[in-house]
Amino acid sequence: MKSGPVRALGAMSGTSLDGVDAALVETDGVTITRFGATRYRPYREAEAAVLRGALGKWPQDDIAEAARIVLAAHVGALAGMEGELVGFHGQTLAHEPDGRGTHQAGDGDALAAALGLPVIWDFRSSDIEMGGQGAPLAPFFHWACAKWIGAEGPLAFLNLGGVGNLTWVDPAAAAPEAEGALLAFDTGPANAPINDLMMQRRGLAFDRDGALAATGRVVDGALELFLEEGYFRKMPPKSLDRNDFSVMLDLVRELGDADAVATMTAMGAAAVMQGMEHCPVPPARLLVTGGGRHNPVMMAMLRSALDCPVEPVEAVGLDGDMLEAQAFAYLAVRVMRGMPTSAPGTTGVRAPVGGGRISRPLKRAG
Repeated sequence: MKSGPVRALGAMSGTSLDGVDAALVETDGVTITRFGATRYRPYREAEAAVLRGALGKWPQDDIAEAARIVLAAHVGALAGMEGELVGFHGQTLAHEPDGRGTHQAGDGDALAAALGLPVIWDFRSSDIEMGGQGAPLAPFFHWACAKWIGAEGPLAFLNLGGVGNLTWVDPAAAAPEAEGALLAFDTGPANAPINDLMMQRRGLAFDRDGALAATGRVVDGALELFLEEGYFRKMPPKSLDRNDFSVMLDLVRELGDADAVATMTAMGAAAVMQGMEHCPVPPARLLVTGGGRHNPVMMAMLRSALDCPVEPVEAVGLDGDMLEAQAFAYLAVRVMRGMPTSAPGTTGVRAPVGGGRISRPLKRAG
Protein backbone atom coordinates (compact mmCIF):
# COMPACT_ATOMS: atom_id res chain seq x y z
CA MET A 1 0.00 0.00 0.00
CA LYS A 2 1.00 3.60 -0.50
CA SER A 3 2.06 5.42 2.65
CA GLY A 4 -0.12 7.99 4.38
CA PRO A 5 -3.91 8.26 4.53
CA VAL A 6 -6.11 5.97 2.43
CA ARG A 7 -9.69 6.55 1.29
CA ALA A 8 -11.31 3.45 2.77
CA LEU A 9 -14.90 2.32 2.47
CA GLY A 10 -16.60 0.37 5.23
CA ALA A 11 -19.89 -1.51 5.22
CA MET A 12 -21.92 -2.87 8.09
CA SER A 13 -25.09 -4.94 8.19
CA GLY A 14 -26.01 -5.31 11.84
CA THR A 15 -28.07 -7.74 13.87
CA SER A 16 -31.10 -5.45 13.69
CA LEU A 17 -31.43 -6.59 10.04
CA ASP A 18 -32.54 -3.16 8.84
CA GLY A 19 -30.07 -2.65 6.01
CA VAL A 20 -26.49 -1.91 4.93
CA ASP A 21 -24.60 1.19 6.09
CA ALA A 22 -21.69 2.32 3.93
CA ALA A 23 -19.21 5.06 4.75
CA LEU A 24 -15.88 6.52 3.63
CA VAL A 25 -13.09 7.29 6.09
CA GLU A 26 -9.72 8.74 5.21
CA THR A 27 -7.15 7.24 7.57
CA ASP A 28 -3.66 5.82 7.84
CA GLY A 29 -4.97 3.14 10.21
CA VAL A 30 -4.04 5.15 13.30
CA THR A 31 -5.36 8.68 12.90
CA ILE A 32 -8.63 9.72 11.29
CA THR A 33 -7.93 12.41 8.67
CA ARG A 34 -11.53 13.03 7.61
CA PHE A 35 -14.95 11.47 7.28
CA GLY A 36 -16.46 11.21 3.80
CA ALA A 37 -19.65 10.23 2.06
CA THR A 38 -22.18 7.83 3.56
CA ARG A 39 -25.00 5.71 2.17
CA TYR A 40 -27.77 3.49 3.47
CA ARG A 41 -29.38 0.65 1.54
CA PRO A 42 -32.38 -0.73 3.49
CA TYR A 43 -33.39 -4.34 3.27
CA ARG A 44 -36.79 -4.86 1.73
CA GLU A 45 -39.17 -6.78 3.96
CA ALA A 46 -38.88 -9.95 1.87
CA GLU A 47 -35.08 -9.74 2.11
CA ALA A 48 -35.17 -9.18 5.86
CA ALA A 49 -37.48 -12.19 6.23
CA VAL A 50 -34.95 -14.42 4.46
CA LEU A 51 -32.15 -13.12 6.70
CA ARG A 52 -34.23 -13.69 9.83
CA GLY A 53 -34.83 -17.24 8.67
CA ALA A 54 -31.07 -17.76 8.29
CA LEU A 55 -30.18 -16.63 11.81
CA GLY A 56 -28.40 -19.36 13.74
CA LYS A 57 -27.22 -21.12 10.58
CA TRP A 58 -23.65 -22.04 9.66
CA PRO A 59 -21.80 -22.27 6.33
CA GLN A 60 -22.74 -25.93 5.85
CA ASP A 61 -26.45 -25.05 6.14
CA ASP A 62 -28.59 -23.83 3.25
CA ILE A 63 -27.86 -20.11 3.30
CA ALA A 64 -27.42 -19.50 -0.43
CA GLU A 65 -30.36 -17.10 -0.71
CA ALA A 66 -29.30 -15.16 2.38
CA ALA A 67 -25.75 -14.87 1.02
CA ARG A 68 -27.09 -13.65 -2.34
CA ILE A 69 -29.14 -10.95 -0.62
CA VAL A 70 -26.17 -9.83 1.49
CA LEU A 71 -23.92 -9.54 -1.58
CA ALA A 72 -26.51 -7.69 -3.69
CA ALA A 73 -27.30 -5.23 -0.90
CA HIS A 74 -23.62 -4.45 -0.34
CA VAL A 75 -22.95 -3.97 -4.05
CA GLY A 76 -25.92 -1.60 -4.15
CA ALA A 77 -24.67 0.35 -1.14
CA LEU A 78 -21.02 0.62 -2.21
CA ALA A 79 -21.09 0.87 -6.02
CA GLY A 80 -19.88 4.25 -7.21
CA MET A 81 -18.48 5.37 -3.87
CA GLU A 82 -14.94 6.67 -4.31
CA GLY A 83 -12.72 4.53 -2.15
CA GLU A 84 -9.46 2.64 -2.60
CA LEU A 85 -10.43 -0.46 -0.63
CA VAL A 86 -13.41 -1.90 1.24
CA GLY A 87 -13.88 -3.24 4.76
CA PHE A 88 -16.74 -5.76 4.48
CA HIS A 89 -18.16 -7.11 7.72
CA GLY A 90 -20.91 -9.26 6.22
CA GLN A 91 -24.09 -10.34 8.00
CA THR A 92 -23.64 -12.22 11.26
CA LEU A 93 -25.86 -15.29 11.28
CA ALA A 94 -24.30 -17.18 14.20
CA HIS A 95 -21.71 -16.40 16.86
CA GLU A 96 -20.41 -19.03 19.29
CA PRO A 97 -16.86 -17.95 20.20
CA ASP A 98 -16.55 -20.74 22.79
CA GLY A 99 -18.07 -23.32 20.46
CA ARG A 100 -18.39 -23.47 16.69
CA GLY A 101 -16.87 -20.04 16.09
CA THR A 102 -18.51 -17.24 14.17
CA HIS A 103 -20.34 -16.99 10.86
CA GLN A 104 -20.81 -13.87 8.77
CA ALA A 105 -22.61 -14.41 5.45
CA GLY A 106 -20.82 -12.65 2.63
CA ASP A 107 -18.24 -13.47 -0.04
CA GLY A 108 -15.29 -11.08 -0.20
CA ASP A 109 -14.08 -12.50 -3.51
CA ALA A 110 -17.44 -11.85 -5.15
CA LEU A 111 -17.66 -8.33 -3.71
CA ALA A 112 -14.12 -7.50 -4.89
CA ALA A 113 -15.03 -8.70 -8.38
CA ALA A 114 -18.24 -6.67 -8.42
CA LEU A 115 -16.64 -3.44 -7.17
CA GLY A 116 -13.19 -3.74 -8.74
CA LEU A 117 -11.57 -2.93 -5.38
CA PRO A 118 -9.61 -4.89 -2.77
CA VAL A 119 -11.99 -6.18 -0.08
CA ILE A 120 -10.96 -7.00 3.49
CA TRP A 121 -13.42 -9.35 5.19
CA ASP A 122 -13.80 -12.20 7.72
CA PHE A 123 -12.53 -9.89 10.46
CA ARG A 124 -13.45 -12.11 13.42
CA SER A 125 -12.07 -15.60 12.76
CA SER A 126 -8.39 -14.93 13.55
CA ASP A 127 -9.30 -13.44 16.90
CA ILE A 128 -11.38 -16.48 17.85
CA GLU A 129 -8.62 -18.83 16.71
CA MET A 130 -6.29 -16.97 19.13
CA GLY A 131 -8.67 -17.47 22.06
CA GLY A 132 -10.66 -14.24 21.74
CA GLN A 133 -14.39 -13.64 21.60
CA GLY A 134 -14.22 -12.20 18.09
CA ALA A 135 -16.31 -9.25 19.28
CA PRO A 136 -16.71 -6.39 19.65
CA LEU A 137 -14.38 -5.10 16.93
CA ALA A 138 -15.25 -1.39 16.84
CA PRO A 139 -13.19 -0.45 19.96
CA PHE A 140 -9.96 0.27 18.07
CA PHE A 141 -11.95 2.77 16.01
CA HIS A 142 -13.51 4.20 19.17
CA TRP A 143 -9.97 4.92 20.39
CA ALA A 144 -9.30 6.81 17.14
CA CYS A 145 -12.60 8.70 17.55
CA ALA A 146 -11.65 9.71 21.09
CA LYS A 147 -8.42 11.13 19.66
CA TRP A 148 -10.32 12.85 16.83
CA ILE A 149 -12.69 14.67 19.21
CA GLY A 150 -9.79 15.72 21.44
CA ALA A 151 -10.94 13.82 24.55
CA GLU A 152 -8.61 14.42 27.48
CA GLY A 153 -9.82 11.83 29.98
CA PRO A 154 -11.48 8.40 29.93
CA LEU A 155 -14.85 8.17 28.23
CA ALA A 156 -17.11 5.39 26.99
CA PHE A 157 -18.91 4.57 23.76
CA LEU A 158 -22.13 2.56 23.90
CA ASN A 159 -23.47 0.96 20.74
CA LEU A 160 -27.15 0.08 21.01
CA GLY A 161 -27.71 -2.14 18.01
CA GLY A 162 -29.34 -5.56 18.07
CA VAL A 163 -26.92 -6.31 20.92
CA GLY A 164 -25.45 -3.62 23.18
CA ASN A 165 -21.70 -3.21 23.46
CA LEU A 166 -19.61 -0.88 25.58
CA THR A 167 -16.10 0.49 24.98
CA TRP A 168 -14.20 2.26 27.75
CA VAL A 169 -11.38 4.35 26.25
CA ASP A 170 -8.31 5.98 27.73
CA PRO A 171 -7.35 8.50 25.02
CA ALA A 172 -3.99 9.10 26.70
CA ALA A 173 -2.83 5.64 25.59
CA ALA A 174 -0.24 5.63 22.81
CA ALA A 175 -2.05 2.98 20.72
CA PRO A 176 -5.34 1.05 20.90
CA GLU A 177 -3.50 -2.21 21.53
CA ALA A 178 -1.55 -0.74 24.47
CA GLU A 179 -2.30 -2.27 27.87
CA GLY A 180 -5.06 -0.32 29.59
CA ALA A 181 -6.07 1.63 26.46
CA LEU A 182 -9.42 -0.11 26.04
CA LEU A 183 -11.93 -2.35 27.77
CA ALA A 184 -14.78 -3.58 25.62
CA PHE A 185 -17.56 -6.16 25.80
CA ASP A 186 -21.18 -6.86 24.93
CA THR A 187 -23.44 -5.55 27.69
CA GLY A 188 -26.45 -7.66 26.74
CA PRO A 189 -29.44 -7.52 24.42
CA ALA A 190 -30.54 -4.12 23.14
CA ASN A 191 -32.83 -3.63 20.13
CA ALA A 192 -33.01 -7.16 18.71
CA PRO A 193 -35.51 -8.70 21.17
CA ILE A 194 -37.67 -5.57 21.10
CA ASN A 195 -37.71 -5.71 17.30
CA ASP A 196 -38.59 -9.41 17.38
CA LEU A 197 -41.49 -8.81 19.75
CA MET A 198 -42.79 -5.90 17.66
CA MET A 199 -42.69 -8.09 14.55
CA GLN A 200 -44.42 -11.01 16.29
CA ARG A 201 -47.19 -9.00 17.89
CA ARG A 202 -47.73 -6.03 15.59
CA GLY A 203 -46.00 -6.80 12.32
CA LEU A 204 -43.73 -3.78 12.79
CA ALA A 205 -39.95 -3.74 12.45
CA PHE A 206 -39.29 -1.79 15.66
CA ASP A 207 -40.78 0.48 18.33
CA ARG A 208 -40.36 3.81 16.54
CA ASP A 209 -39.22 6.57 18.91
CA GLY A 210 -40.02 4.29 21.87
CA ALA A 211 -43.68 5.24 21.40
CA LEU A 212 -45.14 1.95 22.61
CA ALA A 213 -42.68 1.60 25.50
CA ALA A 214 -43.62 5.10 26.65
CA THR A 215 -47.23 3.97 27.22
CA GLY A 216 -46.34 0.85 29.20
CA ARG A 217 -45.07 0.09 32.68
CA VAL A 218 -41.95 -1.84 33.62
CA VAL A 219 -42.75 -5.12 35.37
CA ASP A 220 -40.10 -5.44 38.07
CA GLY A 221 -40.44 -9.20 38.51
CA ALA A 222 -39.56 -9.90 34.90
CA LEU A 223 -36.69 -7.41 35.07
CA GLU A 224 -35.26 -9.07 38.18
CA LEU A 225 -35.42 -12.52 36.58
CA PHE A 226 -33.62 -11.15 33.52
CA LEU A 227 -30.78 -9.78 35.67
CA GLU A 228 -30.28 -13.22 37.26
CA GLU A 229 -28.87 -14.51 33.96
CA GLY A 230 -25.33 -15.82 34.46
CA TYR A 231 -23.95 -13.62 31.66
CA PHE A 232 -24.04 -10.58 33.93
CA ARG A 233 -21.73 -12.27 36.43
CA LYS A 234 -19.08 -13.01 33.81
CA MET A 235 -16.08 -10.69 33.74
CA PRO A 236 -15.30 -8.95 30.44
CA PRO A 237 -14.24 -9.23 27.73
CA LYS A 238 -17.32 -11.23 26.72
CA SER A 239 -19.65 -11.37 23.75
CA LEU A 240 -23.10 -12.53 22.75
CA ASP A 241 -25.00 -13.92 19.80
CA ARG A 242 -28.10 -12.01 18.74
CA ASN A 243 -30.41 -14.71 20.08
CA ASP A 244 -28.59 -15.60 23.31
CA PHE A 245 -31.26 -13.83 25.37
CA SER A 246 -34.35 -15.31 23.71
CA VAL A 247 -35.51 -15.91 27.31
CA MET A 248 -36.58 -12.25 27.31
CA LEU A 249 -39.54 -13.08 25.10
CA ASP A 250 -40.59 -15.80 27.55
CA LEU A 251 -40.36 -13.42 30.51
CA VAL A 252 -42.84 -10.99 28.94
CA ARG A 253 -45.06 -13.52 27.21
CA GLU A 254 -48.04 -12.91 29.51
CA LEU A 255 -47.77 -9.11 29.38
CA GLY A 256 -49.69 -6.76 27.15
CA ASP A 257 -47.82 -5.23 24.24
CA ALA A 258 -47.00 -1.88 25.88
CA ASP A 259 -45.87 -3.39 29.19
CA ALA A 260 -43.84 -6.05 27.38
CA VAL A 261 -41.97 -3.49 25.27
CA ALA A 262 -41.45 -1.15 28.25
CA THR A 263 -40.03 -4.03 30.28
CA MET A 264 -37.74 -5.20 27.49
CA THR A 265 -36.49 -1.64 27.01
CA ALA A 266 -35.70 -1.52 30.72
CA MET A 267 -33.87 -4.84 30.38
CA GLY A 268 -31.59 -3.38 27.71
CA ALA A 269 -30.88 -0.32 29.87
CA ALA A 270 -30.29 -2.43 32.98
CA ALA A 271 -27.76 -4.55 31.09
CA VAL A 272 -25.81 -1.38 30.30
CA MET A 273 -25.95 -0.29 33.94
CA GLN A 274 -24.50 -3.64 34.99
CA GLY A 275 -21.78 -3.28 32.39
CA MET A 276 -20.75 0.21 33.50
CA GLU A 277 -19.64 -1.28 36.80
CA HIS A 278 -16.73 -2.95 34.97
CA CYS A 279 -15.17 0.34 33.80
CA PRO A 280 -11.64 0.72 35.25
CA VAL A 281 -12.49 4.28 36.28
CA PRO A 282 -15.80 6.08 35.77
CA PRO A 283 -15.97 7.64 32.30
CA ALA A 284 -16.45 11.40 31.99
CA ARG A 285 -19.29 10.83 29.52
CA LEU A 286 -21.15 8.06 27.73
CA LEU A 287 -21.52 8.59 23.98
CA VAL A 288 -24.31 6.50 22.45
CA THR A 289 -24.36 5.20 18.89
CA GLY A 290 -26.64 2.80 17.02
CA GLY A 291 -30.39 2.77 16.62
CA GLY A 292 -31.10 2.71 20.34
CA ARG A 293 -30.02 6.33 20.72
CA HIS A 294 -33.21 7.29 18.85
CA ASN A 295 -35.32 5.66 21.58
CA PRO A 296 -36.06 8.42 24.12
CA VAL A 297 -37.37 5.89 26.65
CA MET A 298 -34.11 3.91 26.60
CA MET A 299 -32.04 7.11 26.76
CA ALA A 300 -34.08 8.48 29.67
CA MET A 301 -33.62 5.23 31.60
CA LEU A 302 -29.85 5.43 31.10
CA ARG A 303 -29.66 9.09 32.09
CA SER A 304 -31.65 8.53 35.26
CA ALA A 305 -29.46 5.62 36.40
CA LEU A 306 -25.93 6.70 35.47
CA ASP A 307 -23.71 9.31 37.12
CA CYS A 308 -22.16 10.64 33.90
CA PRO A 309 -23.71 12.57 31.00
CA VAL A 310 -25.37 10.29 28.44
CA GLU A 311 -25.37 11.81 24.95
CA PRO A 312 -25.74 10.67 21.35
CA VAL A 313 -22.40 10.69 19.51
CA GLU A 314 -23.70 13.55 17.39
CA ALA A 315 -22.95 15.75 20.42
CA VAL A 316 -19.24 15.46 19.50
CA GLY A 317 -19.67 15.63 15.72
CA LEU A 318 -19.80 11.88 14.98
CA ASP A 319 -22.47 10.02 12.99
CA GLY A 320 -24.22 7.44 15.15
CA ASP A 321 -25.87 5.75 12.18
CA MET A 322 -22.55 5.19 10.41
CA LEU A 323 -20.03 4.63 13.19
CA GLU A 324 -19.81 0.86 12.74
CA ALA A 325 -19.47 1.10 8.96
CA GLN A 326 -16.72 3.69 9.50
CA ALA A 327 -15.09 1.32 11.99
CA PHE A 328 -14.68 -1.38 9.35
CA ALA A 329 -13.20 1.12 6.91
CA TYR A 330 -10.62 1.99 9.58
CA LEU A 331 -9.97 -1.66 10.45
CA ALA A 332 -9.53 -2.53 6.77
CA VAL A 333 -6.59 -0.14 6.52
CA ARG A 334 -5.07 -1.64 9.65
CA VAL A 335 -5.37 -5.14 8.17
CA MET A 336 -3.74 -4.04 4.90
CA ARG A 337 -0.86 -2.56 6.89
CA GLY A 338 -0.39 -5.58 9.16
CA MET A 339 -1.59 -3.80 12.31
CA PRO A 340 -3.64 -5.34 15.16
CA THR A 341 -7.42 -5.04 15.09
CA SER A 342 -8.14 -6.51 18.54
CA ALA A 343 -6.34 -6.95 21.85
CA PRO A 344 -6.76 -8.68 25.23
CA GLY A 345 -8.78 -5.76 26.58
CA THR A 346 -11.28 -5.76 23.72
CA THR A 347 -11.98 -9.42 22.96
CA GLY A 348 -9.94 -11.40 25.49
CA VAL A 349 -7.58 -12.63 22.76
CA ARG A 350 -4.24 -13.84 24.12
CA ALA A 351 -2.21 -11.08 22.41
CA PRO A 352 -2.94 -8.25 19.96
CA VAL A 353 -3.94 -9.79 16.63
CA GLY A 354 -4.87 -8.55 13.18
CA GLY A 355 -7.85 -10.25 11.61
CA GLY A 356 -9.26 -10.19 8.11
CA ARG A 357 -8.80 -11.87 4.75
CA ILE A 358 -7.90 -9.85 1.67
CA SER A 359 -9.61 -10.43 -1.69
CA ARG A 360 -8.31 -8.60 -4.73
CA PRO A 361 -10.23 -8.10 -7.98
CA LEU A 362 -8.92 -10.20 -10.85
CA LYS A 363 -7.07 -8.25 -13.50
CA ARG A 364 -8.68 -8.57 -16.90
CA ALA A 365 -6.55 -10.10 -19.64
CA GLY A 366 -5.26 -7.66 -22.28
